[in-house]
Parts: sequence; C-alpha cells; structure tokens
Amino acid sequence: MIKVIKNASIVNEGIIYRGDVIVEGEHITYAGPPLTERIPGQAKTIDAGGLLLMPGVIDEHVHFREPGLTHKADIFTESRAAIAGGVTSFMDMPNTIPQTTSNELIREKHAIASEKSLANYSFYIGATNSNLGEVLDADPSVVCGIKLFMGSSTGNMLVNDEPVLRELFSKASMPLACHCESETVIKKNSSVYFEKYGDEVPVSFHPYIRSREACYRSSAYAVLLAREYGTRLHILHLSTADELKLLESDLKAGDKRISAEACLHHLWFDETAYDKKGMMVKLNPAIKTRFDREALLKGLCNDSIDTIATDHSPHTTAEKNNTYFKAPSGAPFVQHSLVAMLELWHRKLIPVETTVEKMCHNPAIIYNIKERGFIREGFKADLCLVNPDDPWTVSSGNILYKCGWSPLEGETFRSKVVMTMVNGTIVYDHGTFNEDSRGQRLIFDR
Repeated sequence: MIKVIKNASIVNEGIIYRGDVIVEGEHITYAGPPLTERIPGQAKTIDAGGLLLMPGVIDEHVHFREPGLTHKADIFTESRAAIAGGVTSFMDMPNTIPQTTSNELIREKHAIASEKSLANYSFYIGATNSNLGEVLDADPSVVCGIKLFMGSSTGNMLVNDEPVLRELFSKASMPLACHCESETVIKKNSSVYFEKYGDEVPVSFHPYIRSREACYRSSAYAVLLAREYGTRLHILHLSTADELKLLESDLKAGDKRISAEACLHHLWFDETAYDKKGMMVKLNPAIKTRFDREALLKGLCNDSIDTIATDHSPHTTAEKNNTYFKAPSGAPFVQHSLVAMLELWHRKLIPVETTVEKMCHNPAIIYNIKERGFIREGFKADLCLVNPDDPWTVSSGNILYKCGWSPLEGETFRSKVVMTMVNGTIVYDHGTFNEDSRGQRLIFDR
C-alpha cells in the first residue's frame, strides 16, 4: 500500500521544513514540499499535523543480551522498546554467552534476529588476542564493525597482545569500535578504594576508580595507533572533556578517519546522580562531572563528537542491588534516548537538527549503511513521527525493557514518539505494536 505522510515538519539534513513524504513498499519515493496533485484513492494518508518527522534512529551501540543472558533482556523485548522510542536500527555488541567472536556466531545472531527483531539489526564481531583470523575474515558488507576492548576487559575480549593489536589497526576493513579505559589504572584505583572500604565502596567513587586518567590514557593510545596506520577508528562512549582534545572538530563525519560517540547517560547525568540513583547509574565508563557533561554537549555541537548512542545494557534489579564490586555496570536507555535528547533541545542545549544528524545521519555515514539514516527518495522508509509537545512521565507502567526499570524513571519528557515505520511498515502507532513485523539485516556499502 502507498502511504502519504502529509503536513509534517520534516527534520532532515540540517533543516526543518513543512512537507510531505510518500512511501511505496519499503522505500521513500517522494520527500519534499507539500504535494499539490491529487493523492491516489488507494493510498493511506497520515496527516502529521505539523508533528516532527525524522529518519528512524540508528543506535550503533546496544547490548540486547541474546543469546545466553536472556533473563536480563532479549532481542524481541529490547527491539520492541527501541521501536517505541523511534529507534529503527540497532547494532548489537558481542558481550553475550557465548561471546560473539566468530563468524559462525554472527550468523547465529542474524538468524535469531530475523525471527525476533522488530527493528533492523547488525552485530559486531569481538576481537580477542587469539581470533585475529576470524575478525579479519568477517564480511564487511554484513558485519557492522569490530568491537575492541582497548585496555579494559569484558570476559576474554581484552586485546593486550601488542603485535595482535597492531595487526588489527593495520588490517581492519571495517570500523574499529573501541571501548577505551586503562585496565592498569582501574586495577590500581580499585585496590586503593577496596583497602579503605572493603566491599562497601560507595558508588559515588566509581568515577575515581574508573577515572578520567583511565579513559584518556587508553583513548590517546587508540588515536596514536589509528593515526600511525590510517585506521577507521570509532571511539565509543566518551565521558571526559579531556578526550575531546584528541579529536578533530573541523571535519564532518564522512571526512574523518577517527570519529567518536557520546552516550545519552553521559549527556544527561553528572556525578550528583550517584546520590540519587545509586548503582542504577553505575556504568562503564563512569558518569563524571557537570563540566564533562557540558563539554560533551559542546563537542556534539562543534562536531568533535559525531554520534549519539545508548550503550543500552540491561541488568535485573536484583543484580544491580548489590555491593559496589558485585553490582554490574550498565543500564537500559534505548526506549528513551530520542525523547531525552529532544528534552535537551527544549532546554536549548542542542538543536534538534544536530540530534538528528548525530542519531540518524552520522551512524549511517560512519558505518556506510546502505539506504538508511536519511529521508531521501530511494532510501528505505525508516521513519519516526514525534509530537514535540505531549508531556509524559517515565514510570514502571510504561517502561518496556524486560528488566522493568530505568534510571530515567520519574523524568517528565515534553516530546513523545507517536509512530515508527520500519522498511515502510508501521510497526508502532500511538502505543500499539505490529508484532508480526520483522526488521531486516543492515547492509554496508564497503
């Protein structure tokens, strides 16, 4: 069926304009000024009434926990939450059981997602000291990137063998997405605080244990190697003002070899959140100071930082309600990332056009995603319709994550996602899901 979205305030490619969009099958066939010709009688007309129409969000950094950790989350539940938040595509990290460190496991994840995901999907392959052959053999047209733990480990995914590290940086044929924290610094800081507090370390010391030094030292080394080898490096979840000094602000994302990501929690919270939220805001890298938060927002606006993601990492409340060294790091955000960023727009901290650039356009550019991330004729119809003035409050009754909680519970947002379209199909419409619809595997032009 042909769908015509009329009278929308279209936010796309740096401008906002009143216009219409036509969708035929999976693709956009018209995007421009209001149509004057008669709309075919068989078309479904959606009167946007001036609501914001933007490309679907591409979240390049999530942990949907399947396989092996589905007591926390799974691909169906989290993709459903994502769709409700205007996220139409996700890229899932390899921190599962088993860890996604082989091409066979990538294929298995694709098979699961094809059966369960309401959103479009891709999966990173994780690098270790011993799987270099697998990583370099990954198909760059279907694997979004290589996840590299640069100094700080998850399971065995810490690459600290110097020759392996250098070979990765010199031979990677897709973006090298790096988690940058120095394990040496973290271990040293952990021992200091454990000696003083034992197991009862207050969570407010988390940014001193996983410190700004730990972040900067690791990020600086990654940048050094990337410049030496010309690597396509993407630094994940920046958390400090210091790291911005390593980045270029005079280039757009498509012209960079070294790009960077900011995550919602580092843009929303600062260190005062530890007293209010406790272990619910224990995340890696740690949330740091107000100065850092404000610097990251400025970095987005001046193009030092290229993308906004969530690092959506659900855990059960029982797991989080533990002592410092036992409570896992991570929190769920994918349902609320877009409306939270739009709240920062309402507060005049970041333009809505910049948010769309960083959440929709630039992930597609940096990862070379085919036919997504923009409202353009010939592109897949991944679209999100938002009411910018319909306040609502996050509560236990409207949280869709399988874990059932959010560190944003109690926050009131002025904007609300009212409709999400994936590949031309309306999958979410004013609170109602089309749960029979399935997303597609992302394809990369490399």
